Amino acid sequence: MTEPSEPTPDTNGEQDQELSFEQALAELETLVERLESGEQGLEQDLADFERGIHLSRQCEKRLQEAEQTVYKLVGDTEESEHLAPFGDGAEPPESDGE
Repeated sequence: MTEPSEPTPDTNGEQDQELSFEQALAELETLVERLESGEQGLEQDLADFERGIHLSRQCEKRLQEAEQTVYKLVGDTEESEHLAPFGDGAEPPESDGE
């Protein structure tokens, strides 16, 4: 009986609750590297792809939560006018050196 070279993490919700953003991102990077290598079979590639989609959604959710926390902390102050939603392509305003 052969053992897989690297076990695929279980995709249940309990394990994901334990992953920090950094851990989820690191696992996602590992999955991408394995997929790009082309050394796995189709079944393992599909399982890794499914896991990667799940992890990317988890990371996106945590980023959105962090963004909301920033909005709450900044409130309606002058600085909040410079905040823009992630992914809109907006550049941060340039500082005049003050």
